Amino acid sequence: MEGTVHLLSDTIQGVTATVTGVQYQQSWLCIICTSKCLQKRHVCISRLDRPQNWGENSCEVRFVILVLAPPKMKSTKTATEVGRTFATMFLDIAFRQKLLRTHTEEQFKEALLHQSHLLSSESKAPTSKRKKYSKNSIYSQITPKSQSLQPRDFLAVGKGIREDFARRFPVYTLDFTDGIIGKNKAVGKYITTTLFLYFACLLPTIAFGSLNDENTAGAIGVQKTMAGQSIGGLLYALFSGQPLVVLLTTAPLALYIHVIRGICDDYQLDFDTFYAWTGLWNSFFLAVYALFNLSLIMSLFKRSTEEIIALFISMTFVLDAVKGTVKIFQKYYYGHGKHDADHSFAGKLLGLGPSLNTSFHAALNSSLLANLPEPISVSSPPAEHLGRDTAVLSLLIMLGTLWLGYTLYQFKKSPYLHPCMREILSDCALPISVLTFSLICSYGFQEIKMSKFPYSPSQSLFKIAKMDSLSLAAVGSAMGLGFLLSMLFFIEQNLVAALANAPENRLVKGTAYHWDLLLVAIINTGLSLFGMPWIHAAYPHSPLHVRALALVEERVEYGHIYETIVHVKETRLTTLGASILVGISLLLLPVPLQWIPKPVLYGLFLYIAFTSIDANQLFERLALLLKDQASYPPTHYIRRVPQRKIHYFTGLQVLQLLLLCAFGMCPLPYMKMIFPLIMIAMIPIRYKLLPRIIEAKYLDAMDDEH
Repeated sequence: MEGTVHLLSDTIQGVTATVTGVQYQQSWLCIICTSKCLQKRHVCISRLDRPQNWGENSCEVRFVILVLAPPKMKSTKTATEVGRTFATMFLDIAFRQKLLRTHTEEQFKEALLHQSHLLSSESKAPTSKRKKYSKNSIYSQITPKSQSLQPRDFLAVGKGIREDFARRFPVYTLDFTDGIIGKNKAVGKYITTTLFLYFACLLPTIAFGSLNDENTAGAIGVQKTMAGQSIGGLLYALFSGQPLVVLLTTAPLALYIHVIRGICDDYQLDFDTFYAWTGLWNSFFLAVYALFNLSLIMSLFKRSTEEIIALFISMTFVLDAVKGTVKIFQKYYYGHGKHDADHSFAGKLLGLGPSLNTSFHAALNSSLLANLPEPISVSSPPAEHLGRDTAVLSLLIMLGTLWLGYTLYQFKKSPYLHPCMREILSDCALPISVLTFSLICSYGFQEIKMSKFPYSPSQSLFKIAKMDSLSLAAVGSAMGLGFLLSMLFFIEQNLVAALANAPENRLVKGTAYHWDLLLVAIINTGLSLFGMPWIHAAYPHSPLHVRALALVEERVEYGHIYETIVHVKETRLTTLGASILVGISLLLLPVPLQWIPKPVLYGLFLYIAFTSIDANQLFERLALLLKDQASYPPTHYIRRVPQRKIHYFTGLQVLQLLLLCAFGMCPLPYMKMIFPLIMIAMIPIRYKLLPRIIEAKYLDAMDDEH
């Protein structure tokens, strides 16, 4: 019939074309149609309460723009042109999120008018001015990966630091005011993220502090580790160029401290002085790297190499948790079994093996002891041998902490409760799980002895080491250790910063690799002099910190749900608040912090490891080996690379990971110290060896971003 309107016959939908393929913007749909019964144009915009599935490539529609117009209109006022105008507005993902946060129709209209004014002002601006603005914008994103390396780049002393200042200084005040002042406030998200970051920093600090206490005979304990974490975190939060990066002491650093203590014991050296000299040499080399712009070398690290190192770091967290649990079982569970075999009086007398029934053992012991003359005493076994229940409860507490934390972390994807409540529970997953199982362990099982971290109050928290008590040979040895340590710092600091600044995170305020490396050198200089553990950028804490401050939009593609980051609140307040809370926590030693049992700390390590592998492409491709091919997700590399090549590439990455583990997890301490060099060796492996096995076009496709 003439004049009939056929909805969905003509639609406009946003697409994003990249080198990895085409992605549909499924959250909005513009429908255009004409009817002769209309006298003028009409536009209706509807925001749906819940995403609706309107067919292929429209699986989660939240906004529907309906444009009705007469068939005879001027070329600039047709339904198609009006639809294009509104489609241009809705292409902006930040604008769509702004519309979702409006509460009234007036706010919705105001947001539409504001967006239209922005588009009209940009279209009226001359092309030359628009280009100049985009180039010199204070929000320009410049990373090492966007620069081509030239020899002169390394000879321009201090150039990288100057550029970092020019890029980050204009937005310094915004790092404190964004989300606090203005319309788009995010105070609630800042509070939950600060709590998450506080627990994510405090608990590993306690764990590594107790490890350092054992390795150094109390020279570096929990108290010094917490003090160094608080001071270093405060300085970095105030003066760094990339405040979303989190500094922390790590397992490799604890290993270096252990090696230094062993050298001091072997050669009768003063530990505090030798430790300070090693740290000073490390800071010296880091300052040289920063001044000569060596952070540009990180552009040679491909995504696949970064993910190998990231997965290795996650595996070290799992290994630390497993090793700690094994020690508990060796002390309590197997120690109790040894007592059964060795301390059974009747078993010794008659030569009965450990397989004898326990009740029969007890009856036999009782009957023999009853017939022996008085006095006879049987010494009670040590307290640590009385706790198989301690070992089993420790395992349950560790797994329970992991289960509750990871379940709450994934709760934002569930259909339960209000979206705001789901987000709060997800952001607070770590503190909730830690507090819950600490209370369960402390009050629910008071009769069971649990393993707790050691605490020995230090009377010389800020005592400076005597730098003139070493010989020149010892200082030279410290220089060698400092150089190897600086390689670890250089790779970890730049790699973690690159992962935090990944393109998919949509950070807009720019980077500061060179300045931050120099700042880390300055911070660790002070920590070295006062005998506090060194700190550098921590994985996966930094990417998780970015994720906690992000607003995301879900997308559906061929039945698979993806989350896309809309924007991230780039602030210094969360790291600043977490560092202050860690410092205040010094007042909570030993009570109540010692109420946190070691199994909870191990559960925290597992939680950090599991949450960090969510977006790891290497782990995703390992999972493909166990999946039916029909169930493969529509990832860009699956659409562009043959399946056999994908599995070849995964296998080669696994071999590199095993090589890294062979050195990084070797029981020989001196072997572990050179594993940063293995990380550097992955660059020629990626550029020289892998292209001989897999075609370069396939390698580039799998190294591309999503």
